[in-house]
Amino acid sequence: MARDDWFRNTEWNSEIEAAFLVKLKRARDKAQYLRIQACTLARKHPAAALYLLEQYFGLGEHFDHAQAHVDRATAHLALGSLEEAIRSYEAALATEEKRPNLKTQAYLDLPFVIATQGIRGRYQQALHILSEHKSRLTFPIDHFRWHTAHSLIYAELGNAPDAQAHAVRALEAADKEHSGFRYHPGVGLVGDSYVGIRKKLAVNAIQLAIEP
Repeated sequence: MARDDWFRNTEWNSEIEAAFLVKLKRARDKAQYLRIQACTLARKHPAAALYLLEQYFGLGEHFDHAQAHVDRATAHLALGSLEEAIRSYEAALATEEKRPNLKTQAYLDLPFVIATQGIRGRYQQALHILSEHKSRLTFPIDHFRWHTAHSLIYAELGNAPDAQAHAVRALEAADKEHSGFRYHPGVGLVGDSYVGIRKKLAVNAIQLAIEP
């Protein structure tokens, strides 16, 4: 890690934390550094990330509040705290409504979690969010997650035609090898990610297509 990246530690222990806090104490914009460090740790060291985010939120309103809620959701998911993660995603979306110029991926993250975790009581919420934010889809991975959430939910609701159609579109997005952007062809591709979900989509697409 470069010396200037003291707020992007990928590991965390008492020694690293102590060094981080020394730098943080001298920093002018403490909130930004707290959030970035928490984001970096959210998946691998979620408890530490949540602790840092608690400090971040204690500093008042900041421009990246919505993203901080998403980072908190990521940490809760890593800890298996599904309901806490959902509430954090909802908080991110609520914050975006107040500050529409600062967007996050919560509009995809929340429905995707609901769909992949099979939270039936929230299916309509997920479909509403996906419909409301459809115009924001940009990269192949966005289209993949958008169609995947639809396919999984519609399959559970017994809507075979729509589930099959969205499964096909999701798999098409996953197979794309170019982002569609001339100067950033490799950005936002699905690549080798979501292997298990892609297998499920492939099976469901075939089964649903041949159902009477």
